[in-house]
Amino acid sequence: MRIAVLAHVRHPVRPPFMGGMEGHAWHLTRALTAKGHDVTLFASGDSDAGDAKLVPVLDVHYDRDFPWHDNHGTEALNRHVDAGFASTMRELLDGGFDVVHNNSLHRYPPRLSRQHRIPMVTSLHVPPFDALRRAVHESPAPWSRFTVTSQTQVGSWWPVDEEGNGGAPDPLHVVHNGIDLRAWPLQPKGDGTAVWAGRIAPNKGTHFAVTAAEFARVPLTIYGPIERQDYFDRMIRPYLSDTIRYGGHLPQPELAEAMGKASVAVFTPMWDEPFGLAAVEAMSCGLPVASIDNGAAREVIGEEAGRFARPNEPAALGLAIKKAMKIPRSTPRLRVQEMFTVERMVQSYERAYRAAREGLSGIAPKVEFPEIELAVADPAPVGVAAE
Repeated sequence: MRIAVLAHVRHPVRPPFMGGMEGHAWHLTRALTAKGHDVTLFASGDSDAGDAKLVPVLDVHYDRDFPWHDNHGTEALNRHVDAGFASTMRELLDGGFDVVHNNSLHRYPPRLSRQHRIPMVTSLHVPPFDALRRAVHESPAPWSRFTVTSQTQVGSWWPVDEEGNGGAPDPLHVVHNGIDLRAWPLQPKGDGTAVWAGRIAPNKGTHFAVTAAEFARVPLTIYGPIERQDYFDRMIRPYLSDTIRYGGHLPQPELAEAMGKASVAVFTPMWDEPFGLAAVEAMSCGLPVASIDNGAAREVIGEEAGRFARPNEPAALGLAIKKAMKIPRSTPRLRVQEMFTVERMVQSYERAYRAAREGLSGIAPKVEFPEIELAVADPAPVGVAAE
């Protein structure tokens, strides 16, 4: 198939990844190409498409010139990103693609699919926000399909009220994120320490991992990009010591080696966590997980591979660290092998692609929608911080 993969453009799609969405697009593009598909990656121009063709949505990722935390929701950022996606929509219309896999979190692509009968699979990697929610709820069709990363996420995007109204549309698939097991090898033994990995920002709860590790009296190393320097300086830096360390933002092979040496991973989502890729990567290395019980964390980690604490209870999370360290390392690794491989993910997406293409046959007459314009009365808070 000729497949267009449409990526989020806040950060470049290249390692070391700023977050899970960049890693997802990078691995998805390579896996589809390896299976013989003709893939075009639509992303920021400073991305790495590998053997696929790269078409820039923006010349460079927008966070360079419009840092999200300073420009979130502003007219300047919205116009900048909207202009890039408006141009991209025209290329999708003329590109002759068999299917578009939309991971952009932008409101234009689902409406384009519905209006112009472009087979599209839109993957929702974050909790709903108003502009994208409206576009998603207006756009289901046999050829315009949607995926979420967990069963928990279904209820967030399509809630059911007390009378039983609402719920998800028929063209919906739950597709768990997947990783390359070879990149996150099982290490047979830990050294008694804990590890935390991810974007260092308030919604990722890094400071709760610090407090919990101190309660548990277990050394902790933190890895990942500092997304909010003010948060790091206020909530993390004062507690760095011989037992609480910041290990930097490492390339993936170095991160896998460093994480695999630890005995437990700490996972601290302070939002409606849609999936939890950092937890899965640690589990692949053999680390059981002590997690805050938010969003899909329990669904992904599982009762056998982790222990859980309610939000805002760092002492309970410290106890979960001690309990999780007793779980055999083979248990989390087996869960990843069975549920969260990139091969399994891509197979699920290919089924969704076929369903979207088949949805073009035997359909009702075309429904006209307003043409996409740059001046849209539906401002989008672009650049939602994803996992």
